[in-house]
Amino acid sequence: MRTAMVPSRARTRHPSESMAGTTPDDDARYLVIDGRRWRRSDPAIPEALRTELVAELMDARRAVGSARRAHDAEAEARARARVAHAKLALGERGTPWWEEPTEAARRARAVAVAHTLLRHRGPDKTICPSDIARVLSGTGFRAHLALVRDVVAELADARRLEVRQKGKVVDARAARGPIRIAAVREP
Repeated sequence: MRTAMVPSRARTRHPSESMAGTTPDDDARYLVIDGRRWRRSDPAIPEALRTELVAELMDARRAVGSARRAHDAEAEARARARVAHAKLALGERGTPWWEEPTEAARRARAVAVAHTLLRHRGPDKTICPSDIARVLSGTGFRAHLALVRDVVAELADARRLEVRQKGKVVDARAARGPIRIAAVREP
């Protein structure tokens, strides 16, 4: 029995890298499934991070189905929030990736990326602020590190995540040097 070969998914260049001064056409922006048009993920996201975001999206979608079958409305709402975060992180919701986002849109996407990556990596793992910035802007990530650190500080103030240096929780605004971002430890 022969199996069909599936082509590997090569990294697609972001429109600003491949089509300087132009905008992508609808084929680059959308895909059609069963007659319905869906926005494609931001092609500027590095492949390793895209893989993590998509894995969390798929886990969240499975959680929606499980909660629905169990008739658990609270679990379904939590799972749908995970789906929303993952889709925003991937650029499939919110400001379209081919348009220049406002600072508020960038901040919202940074929050979604942080939550999605932390959930995917697990409760004892951390992420780097540059991971979030790379999802926001691919190779031009350094321009967004200050914004990411500010967003992370606000999330830490709200106890939605922790900022660590050398394994210890620190104030994100006072910390100098490399920091890591982690899920909040429960006492």
